[in-house]
Amino acid sequence: MNLNHLAIFHAVALAGGVSAGATRLHISQSAVSKQLGDFEQHLGTTLFERLPRGVRLTEAGKLLLGYANRIFSLEKEAAQALGDLHALRRGRVALGASRTIGGYLLPAVLAQFNRLHPEIELTLEVANTNAIQNMLVEGVIDVGFTEGLARAETLNFSVFTEDQLVLIAAPGDPLARQLPLSLKTVAELPLLMREPGSGTRAVAEQALAAHGIVPRVVMTLASTEAIKRTVAAGMGYAFVSELAIDTELNAGLLKVLPVSGLTLRRPLHQLLSKGAWISPPVGAFLHFLRFLREHAGTSHPAVPLDARPVSPMAASAPELPPQ
Repeated sequence: MNLNHLAIFHAVALAGGVSAGATRLHISQSAVSKQLGDFEQHLGTTLFERLPRGVRLTEAGKLLLGYANRIFSLEKEAAQALGDLHALRRGRVALGASRTIGGYLLPAVLAQFNRLHPEIELTLEVANTNAIQNMLVEGVIDVGFTEGLARAETLNFSVFTEDQLVLIAAPGDPLARQLPLSLKTVAELPLLMREPGSGTRAVAEQALAAHGIVPRVVMTLASTEAIKRTVAAGMGYAFVSELAIDTELNAGLLKVLPVSGLTLRRPLHQLLSKGAWISPPVGAFLHFLRFLREHAGTSHPAVPLDARPVSPMAASAPELPPQ
């Protein structure tokens, strides 16, 4: 069925005449008459009775009008939905983040973005670096944030901020009286670490290996929260993100042990699939994150909740750095 013919039929049916339908469509009456004739010939049925004044729908015309009303109502709804999507009145942003970023950095960012765009649905998957990269490759999420490096050839990555790992101990640990610790002392410490595939573990192992240290891992735990509690109980030491320990330091539950000659800074990465379509909501979120980074007073993308980015739609198709 020719939808252009259907639109002409619909306009004439609603207007009650060929002339009025032509006026509604902004085309000539003769063109409408010809198109209607072609449509009826194609369908093999008469849709209108031609009267001295106007037209009247036949039974076939009444039947078709019901379907035409539904079709063009859906068309109008689709246009409205697309307009709402572009204007950020609806839509979804699916994010994935490795555990440190997802647990300690992104929640405040998501709260600020939600305050600006409450109609946009936000979802956040939290897993280790390898899992987040796989989710992005498979199209489960729109944007990924990881501590570890992107290794998939189908991904673009950029550094969106930096983080620092620190060595933590229970507050009453005797080593707290011998600061800063030497690298030799660190080599002998019983360490708690995240599971293989964790960006935090990979960065710590690489940094220690650069000093010829093979970490003495006595326990592997699947979350930073579990590591912090185990360390606070005096069962060992751990390298964790400084983002993750503000509450414990303020409460006196953990102690940071500086190490002479060892600084563990790491980039935090933003990942996108190469060639992926950036929807207006996703583009607005990326623009908002860039706004936070540019206006933050520290390396971490956080600004007061009353801050307002300018024209978030200006970045609906953000420029990606080369791999």
